Amino acid sequence: MADSSSSPQTQPLITHNNSNHPPPRPRKDFSRALSHARDELHSFRSCLHYLCIDHNANHPYRNDDRWVTFRSWFVFVLLSIVVPFFSHFFVSCEGRCKDDPRHLQPYDAIVQLSLSSVAALSFLHLSRLLRDPGLRTTLLFDQLIHESRAVNQNYTQQLDKSLRICTVIVLPCFIADSAYKIWWYTSGSPQIPFIGNAIAGIIVACLLELLSWLYRTTLFFLVCVLFRLNCYLQLLRLREFARTFELKPSKVPSDPSTVLDGHWRVRQQLKIISHRFRVFILWSLILITMSQFASLLVTTKSHADVNLFNAGELALCSMTLMAGLTIILRSATKITHKAQEITSLAAAWHASITVILFGSDAETPAYQDGNARFLDIVNGDSDCEGLPNEEDDAANDKGAYVDTPVLVQKRQAVVKYLENNRAGITVYGFTLDRTWLQLIFGIELSLVLWLLGKTVGIS
Repeated sequence: MADSSSSPQTQPLITHNNSNHPPPRPRKDFSRALSHARDELHSFRSCLHYLCIDHNANHPYRNDDRWVTFRSWFVFVLLSIVVPFFSHFFVSCEGRCKDDPRHLQPYDAIVQLSLSSVAALSFLHLSRLLRDPGLRTTLLFDQLIHESRAVNQNYTQQLDKSLRICTVIVLPCFIADSAYKIWWYTSGSPQIPFIGNAIAGIIVACLLELLSWLYRTTLFFLVCVLFRLNCYLQLLRLREFARTFELKPSKVPSDPSTVLDGHWRVRQQLKIISHRFRVFILWSLILITMSQFASLLVTTKSHADVNLFNAGELALCSMTLMAGLTIILRSATKITHKAQEITSLAAAWHASITVILFGSDAETPAYQDGNARFLDIVNGDSDCEGLPNEEDDAANDKGAYVDTPVLVQKRQAVVKYLENNRAGITVYGFTLDRTWLQLIFGIELSLVLWLLGKTVGIS
């Protein structure tokens, strides 16, 4: 059989230049794509285990599929539906509220519905991610074996910080809610049905409410952190990919198709992330927006009594949900604009090689630290005192890079491709960038002003 690689018709459109790729990694590096009990995801798996949502086929704690699934759904229904329902309709301080109106809870329904709705969305989405691709694949650990050592190290460090970020946000809010609930139960002497002992009933009801709040908020922030980690890995890859355009012409890839190959890989990963999280992003935005508008509606009525005691929990719920939404939108827009920045870097790369490196005479390279000089001009830095001597650079790099009309056309085609195929996080075709956020802000501001006009008479 003839060697198919020798035929020109079978050459791939995107070729790989081995000189620009890292050398093959040792076999032991592939262990990062495998799961074991004490790997980098041990803290994440422990968190999922304590939240009782660890139904993953490769989970080290898993013993019985039916038992784990039943336990997950039982805990979710109990803490996200039953406890809030019981707390809102059966726990009250009717006798105490006549003497002290601070124990009234006029906004409790909005709080419970808001937290339970985002918890249900997070639980369903997280369950689907853990069941189908799995935690390691969701965090793209199977792709790290193709990345450089710097990307692996930075991503591992960020992985260790992720749960701490979740703790820093959730813990202060939980402490504040705990202080309010303890005060409300101890000073209000609420009536707890189905439990004969009043003290035991207060303790059980207070603990269940606190566990319910912690469970629902942690579920939501855990999915937000997973999305942030996915975006951070692509941000590391884009930063390393951008260094390709900042090299001296003597060190840039000789074949522009390697640039196309690298951008294609990043774009495919961003498509996968967008497909996995688009439902969660869209419904989070819808549910949190509805929650904020409902809060604004009930607190701006003419007869509304708003103070720290009856509206403090509503404000705490709003801040918690907005913090999670901010993590999602900031991560999405950051990675989108970093991906779109590649286009300007590619244009600077093409111009620096074609125009600055080669003067009027294409046969005689006249390199004057072209890329560094061009990027300084783009960034607004006009100080050229630190640039190397032009004659020395021309002598050192003369003949190091040979440009041809074919390479010029290839670079131009790559730049044209990047201009018409901008990568980024998308939600059903809509790219999450600053323009999209400005549109959302304009729409919601218009609705807020309309709502204030109906409630407090702003015209």
